[in-house]
Amino acid sequence: MKVGVLQFFSWPDRSRPLEQVYARALERIDVMEDTGYDAVWLAEHHFTGYSVCPSVHLMGTHVAARTRRLRIGTAVTLAALSHPLRIAEEVALLDVLSGGRVNWGAGRGFERSEFEAFGVPIHESAPRFREAVEIVLAAWTQPRVSFEGRFHRVKDVELMPKPLQQPHPPTWVAATSEDAIGWAASRGLSILMDPHSPHAEIARKREHYRRTLEAAGFAFAGREIPMARLLAIAETASEAEAIARRGASWTVGAYVHPQLLAGFRPGAERDLDPIEHYLRDVVIHGTPAAVTEQLLRLREEMFLSYLMIAPLSEGSFRLFTERVLPLLRAHTP
Repeated sequence: MKVGVLQFFSWPDRSRPLEQVYARALERIDVMEDTGYDAVWLAEHHFTGYSVCPSVHLMGTHVAARTRRLRIGTAVTLAALSHPLRIAEEVALLDVLSGGRVNWGAGRGFERSEFEAFGVPIHESAPRFREAVEIVLAAWTQPRVSFEGRFHRVKDVELMPKPLQQPHPPTWVAATSEDAIGWAASRGLSILMDPHSPHAEIARKREHYRRTLEAAGFAFAGREIPMARLLAIAETASEAEAIARRGASWTVGAYVHPQLLAGFRPGAERDLDPIEHYLRDVVIHGTPAAVTEQLLRLREEMFLSYLMIAPLSEGSFRLFTERVLPLLRAHTP
């Protein structure tokens, strides 16, 4: 099982200077470099204390300078909000500066306030995102790129620099809806799976992706499907549940409002209380031993081969690193 961290830069109550938030996150990344994590995946958000990281590419260059082994992922570059040639340039530059350690994850985003602030109609988010991904990949792999699309027209542009990794950095697209999964599969793209859907729903979507990918003529074997899971660990189950409840409350209050959650939970359960939605079968929480047992079970039930943890407390990260990660490594075939 590969293990990475979905790194947020949360500033929940603004009671301490923002630079301390960044310092703590970077200290965590130093620990990841030294303890066998596969990648840090940097989360892009705008205009919210939920995560104050408006440029994952800029943050990625700082991470690259502090590390030598750890891969640097974007989870995600909000491709619908930027010009695709700018994205292609910045990610390629990061790949060169990091020595070829970029994992490029792209997504369209779903927060209306971000689209309104940037003057991008949210109903155009999906086609803008898809067009941007196509242009980025073309710019990386062609000597000169030309493209005629609905939103962008590119004529005979030579992208510089090109990425160090050839033909391009490993690429994933965030896919939550069946429509998004179908689009990714139809183009042979790998997917990132969200931290807000129940475990069983993640498993169902992963199988839908596999079937659709193979039907489109692409091989599934060997693909890495990072699955993001919120995580709360403590010495007792009750302490872990309290951390999970606080984290769920913050997530719902700061970013993922109940209307959006309806899209993550299928069928008759869509009206479930938002906090209970997370506590029931989204956040992995418990003692280190219980969490290890849950993850080993989910490896079978959810086809979990690449875990992307989003710790809900600093203690959760520490206990995972010290007492869960070594056991997962020991159980990896």
